Amino acid sequence: MKTCLLALTLCFSLVGFSQSDAKAKALLDQVSKKVKSYDNISLDFKYVLHNEAENINQETRGDVVMEGEKYILNILGITRIFDGKTLYSINPEDEEVTISTEDPNDENSITPSKMLSFYSEGYTFKMDKEQNIKGRKIQYVKLIPMDSNSEINHVLLGIDPQTNHIYNLIEVGKNGTQTTLTVTAFKTNETLSKALFTFDKNKYKNYYINKLN
Repeated sequence: MKTCLLALTLCFSLVGFSQSDAKAKALLDQVSKKVKSYDNISLDFKYVLHNEAENINQETRGDVVMEGEKYILNILGITRIFDGKTLYSINPEDEEVTISTEDPNDENSITPSKMLSFYSEGYTFKMDKEQNIKGRKIQYVKLIPMDSNSEINHVLLGIDPQTNHIYNLIEVGKNGTQTTLTVTAFKTNETLSKALFTFDKNKYKNYYINKLN
């Protein structure tokens, strides 16, 4: 799950790098501006992990709703609710709720503020291939880590220039693993329930509550 969360974070955390293509920067700036204009964003996505050498090919689907610092993410049967201060990870199979605190300023934490901030550092980028996918022209931007010790070889970020929305993200690891996150539905400025990002403990009376410091 963390790998998928990292892909989501990278999917919405770009821009601001040196030695980068001016056209690529202009396109990413447009995407950044568009994303920041929304009050909330709802995404359905497909996540595929593939490693031919290890004979691994896994596919799963999920969805996430983000509003400011708050989010609710469903993937691999687990629901993660972040109310802006506390993270609740709900596992129905194990009947367990893990409660922890996320610090938005922690580099290792994954929050919507990072997904939508567009101020990450550590990559150079340049325009890459353009593909016609199901009648849509998708322009790819290639991101290359500046850190030579990074486990990531490169990332291809697919953008629909007509909408300035992200279509997909392809991360290629140095170990041969390729992970692809494809946005299958993109909705914005929906009327959300005030209780959407609130954990209701009454729904989980029989669950084991695991509180982490």
